[in-house]
Amino acid sequence: MDRLLRSRLGSNLTLIAASAAVPAAVMHFFVSEDKAPITAREHLGVMAVGSLVAAACSVSLMLAGFRRRETRAVIAGGAFAAMTLILLIHGLATPTVLIGPNGIVQVAGGLALPVGGAILTVAALPSLRGPEHLGRVTVALAAVLAGIAAIGGLAFAMPDRIPSVPGYDSPEAIALLVIGELLFAVVAARTVRTYVLTRRVSDLIVVVGTVWLGFALIPVLMLQQGTWIWWTGHALEFLGVTLVGVPVALDVHRGRPSHPLVGDLPAAALVAAEEAFLGARVRVLMARLEAKDVSTEEHTRRVAEFAVQIGEHLGLAPGRLRDLALAGLLHDIGKLSTPDAILTKPGRLTDAEMDVIKRHPGHGEQLARELGYPERIRRPVRGHHERLDGSGYPDGLRGDEIDLETRILAVADVWDALVSPRVYRGAWTPGRAMALLVDESDSGFDSRCVAALRAITGVEPEAAPVAGLRAA
Repeated sequence: MDRLLRSRLGSNLTLIAASAAVPAAVMHFFVSEDKAPITAREHLGVMAVGSLVAAACSVSLMLAGFRRRETRAVIAGGAFAAMTLILLIHGLATPTVLIGPNGIVQVAGGLALPVGGAILTVAALPSLRGPEHLGRVTVALAAVLAGIAAIGGLAFAMPDRIPSVPGYDSPEAIALLVIGELLFAVVAARTVRTYVLTRRVSDLIVVVGTVWLGFALIPVLMLQQGTWIWWTGHALEFLGVTLVGVPVALDVHRGRPSHPLVGDLPAAALVAAEEAFLGARVRVLMARLEAKDVSTEEHTRRVAEFAVQIGEHLGLAPGRLRDLALAGLLHDIGKLSTPDAILTKPGRLTDAEMDVIKRHPGHGEQLARELGYPERIRRPVRGHHERLDGSGYPDGLRGDEIDLETRILAVADVWDALVSPRVYRGAWTPGRAMALLVDESDSGFDSRCVAALRAITGVEPEAAPVAGLRAA
């Protein structure tokens, strides 16, 4: 499973397929294709109750978004409100209850999910991040909801003029199914990315809810209306809205952006809030490192942030970015075994003291092993001082023996070490530090990682004599 989650395609296929397998199995093994003994009035009652539950979720999400001035949470709430309103129109149009035979019930039933999916897709636009466009978005959503209500009112005024489309398994139904599934596939991919990064149960629930909303299109559009198996579509609609709306609303209420639906969680956020996303064990280790030496703890955190930013720039899958964040935070944890007199010495180390320092990658790997971290995390911890030409330590690895995550960590580690002040020297200028990394590209450091760091920081190398840099 971990291997699948480290792949972008594997994580999407695994989590989406697993989420869809539950309703598919229920429909195949337990739900009959017989006509359900549910009267028209009971259909209206079910839709009314379900719409109220979905409306509560959408309203709570929108209110939380307004309180926190989180535009995209408001858009997500608006998407659920649009779905809820259309489903309510669908319920009110139940033939022989409030009005006679009509096509409204089919039009509304077919459009609810695709309309909601389209609005959710818009929520990921980067320009909508933050509160800047909240007012305009609110007006636009109000106009959309008012438009849906107005069209529904007109339809009820002339129900005999509304065609009964899409009929189940019709060309129109197939077109709506394709469009709707594509929209929810985009949203589901975002939710998967967030879950793979955070591994939070609440984000997994959002994945399941999003997939169930997409899966609901199949029985609603393709199966005979009024059958038990068709009714599962309505159940999935309301369950999906609840499973997505409640966790996202709780996140926004707690002051966290609505990352699951928009998939924009930066990997650096894992480092900034390691206890929430990476577990209490990492936080305890970081606290122990801080108690031993504050500068080492601060350096470790900055290196982890630079490393995941480089990884994102290079296009690493979310699962690999999570591992990189963990390895970055743990990369100097072996210094817990280094004597304080050596770790904080305000002068040049002797050869013997340097030999002690060089043991920290091995000590870090051993500690990570004892704590149960897998080899893919331990490898960069042990190898972050290795160099492509074999001049590094502790194992003298060279070339292809060094994996990409370890190469990334090596660049991030050296960069932060050079541009930060130490007890035995002042900080280098960023241009001078970048000059060293560029000069040593493909001999000591991976040129792709150095180029990514240049792009992230915007720092260009200073012109300096190569010999002077190497000596330094």
